[in-house]
Amino acid sequence: MTKTIRWGVLGCAGIAVKAVIPAIQSSRSGRVAAIASRDLKKAEKTAAAFGITKAYGSYEALLADPEIDAIYNPLPNHLHAPLTIKALKQGKPVLCEKPIALSAEEAMALAAAQKAARLPVAEAFMVRHHAQWKTARALVAAGRIGEVRAIQTIFSYYLDDPQNVRNQAAIGGGGLFDVGCYAINTARFLFDAEPLRAIALMERDPAFGTDRLTSGLMEFPDGWQLAFTCSTQLALTQRVTALGTRGRLEIPIPFNAPADEPTVLVLDDGRDLAGGGREEIAIEPVDQYGEQADAFAEAVLSGIPLETGLEDAIANMKAIDALFRSAVSGRWEEP
Repeated sequence: MTKTIRWGVLGCAGIAVKAVIPAIQSSRSGRVAAIASRDLKKAEKTAAAFGITKAYGSYEALLADPEIDAIYNPLPNHLHAPLTIKALKQGKPVLCEKPIALSAEEAMALAAAQKAARLPVAEAFMVRHHAQWKTARALVAAGRIGEVRAIQTIFSYYLDDPQNVRNQAAIGGGGLFDVGCYAINTARFLFDAEPLRAIALMERDPAFGTDRLTSGLMEFPDGWQLAFTCSTQLALTQRVTALGTRGRLEIPIPFNAPADEPTVLVLDDGRDLAGGGREEIAIEPVDQYGEQADAFAEAVLSGIPLETGLEDAIANMKAIDALFRSAVSGRWEEP
């Protein structure tokens, strides 16, 4: 293994082209050496745009390339676990987009393959690598807003293209898989705890069959609560607010923070409703995708276990499973 990770990318997904490939190309310890698509011309076009030397017309051909050190898997959700398992069997570590699988059961099958291969696998929650989230967690742990008892999260965008994978129920489309997973992941991160039970309300698109509007409530230990709304057919919105006994912490752009602009955390001690106790904490620009790539590369190069491994991904999937069950049963469900 060299000191630079040679990445192979499966597919030409928007997240890969717009964010992850550019981040890897400018990262400290990696470069994209190959890209694959079922459409060879598409792979070749993307490769040319980013100076990638190899383009493949099948995923299997890329996975078999002995000159590839690690795989980035941004394929549609139903291919996350199966192609990651295939990569592991070819001796390739994998950074896989979220959700890691379509169920906790599928995620545990992936974990078994990872254990057998003894190679790193991580779910690509890039927000865990952004300084604003690390700072937010440190502020909560330090008691800056007292005891945090509630988190409220909104994550929505509008997309009604029937050809988009996010609007195809059969392959894992819908709001909870795509963006609701962030609400769960980040609440678990801030609370540093796992949910005990969950209840959900879902409204499905009559044509697509996907959940286009989902609201969930999750109870954590000591009665702490996460309340969130996610949607694929509402105005573009992101917001996270942690509410404590002595104040609140707000993250205005929690998930798609710009790589080249500062972000801000807002602390308010609640002394009045006019912002008299408001404090802004500036966070320097961070390319969270680049930091994610470098963290994964370090695990591959050093052999040191990932800070956030598949156990965390399985826990998130268990919570998602509970919400889907609740939407059908109308009752609280345990992860």
